[in-house]
Amino acid sequence: MRDDLLDLARSPVTLLLVTLVGYQAGRWLRTRTGGHALAQPVLPAIAVAAVAITVLDVDYADYRSATELIAFWLGPATVALAIPLHRQADRLAGFVVPLLVAVVAGAVTSIVTAVLIARALGADEVLEKTLATKAATTPVAIALTQTLGGIPPLAAVFAIGIGIVSAVIAPATLNLLRIRDRRARGLAVGAVSHGIGASRMLREDETEGAFAGLGMGLSALAISMLVPLLALVLF
Repeated sequence: MRDDLLDLARSPVTLLLVTLVGYQAGRWLRTRTGGHALAQPVLPAIAVAAVAITVLDVDYADYRSATELIAFWLGPATVALAIPLHRQADRLAGFVVPLLVAVVAGAVTSIVTAVLIARALGADEVLEKTLATKAATTPVAIALTQTLGGIPPLAAVFAIGIGIVSAVIAPATLNLLRIRDRRARGLAVGAVSHGIGASRMLREDETEGAFAGLGMGLSALAISMLVPLLALVLF
């Protein structure tokens, strides 16, 4: 009987439900706190999933396979970010060149500083390569890290962790720096915290959300092109 219950608890359907319940709990918490910056729905989902697979002694590969349905919808959700951008297309006028320069400069800064800081703190080359892709979206970071010879699962952790932290502190930081242009605010957050940041900015303002989605996509493209080139110099 006990073994049957454990098998049921470890089944793909149960693991999928646990993840969805964790995310729904995060949404409830965000509503209850009035949309507080710290109340990111992803955090409770990660915590609940981590506790569940630890207590049930589930391998991460099995959990990843069980939640493949959620991962599948990340692609369409990312594409859906183009809808608010289409509505804001007229706001791209006169902003294309600064936008492209900012994305490339940001990608170079992200890659180089991550490697140099890790090196200064005594990290080995494998960890440096893993950190180099931290500003890209999670699927891109995993693929790039695998190509570089880093640790793909750890790259996913860095990408998600930085996305959450940036989504929490970036809007307040931009306010402190008195950056009022909604296009620049969205672009900055999207380039650093990708989908998680874009989701938050979209809730605050449609223009910021649209440019955050654009920043996320362009930043992932820039990092994909720049990492192999910079790797020739950095490693």
